[in-house]
Amino acid sequence: MASAISLNEWEFINDDGFVYKRQKRYPDPTITTDAPPSTDPLAEEHNRKETKKRALMNLRLKYQEEISRWELLSNMLKAMQDKALSSSQLSNSSLQSPVVLLTGNVYHRQLDELLIREECEESIMEDLSNLCDVVESVCSLSEDNIKQTLVNLPIWTSSPQELMSSLCEN
Repeated sequence: MASAISLNEWEFINDDGFVYKRQKRYPDPTITTDAPPSTDPLAEEHNRKETKKRALMNLRLKYQEEISRWELLSNMLKAMQDKALSSSQLSNSSLQSPVVLLTGNVYHRQLDELLIREECEESIMEDLSNLCDVVESVCSLSEDNIKQTLVNLPIWTSSPQELMSSLCEN
């Protein structure tokens, strides 16, 4: 788990990928420590497996939630694309209709086509706005989760005096 590489009076500690440097600590020869009696290796292995299983289940749940959010965004984009495609085909089909030679009807038809296009663009803009809102909520939720992990660090449970004294220890 934690390995130490000594270098002069400092030692580098690698605690599962978190590397830091601290002053080398020498054991006090006046203090004798009795090693705790070893527990059952099968029980230790079982506890380790259970802990790993819980961690993997939590990770799986987290990723499933994230995948469901991405699927929701993907479905919204697909619906917007289908809606834009159908409205585009509608306006193109109206453009391909035979042109009436009467001047009033031509202007009226062009005005209708422009209104249809404008309504299509408006619906696309509304869909994009909704999509942006969803993305913003996903990002803020992710940011809140990151902030919460920092707040939940065990360093914040002690008082500032205890924190300073533990940091100043040799």
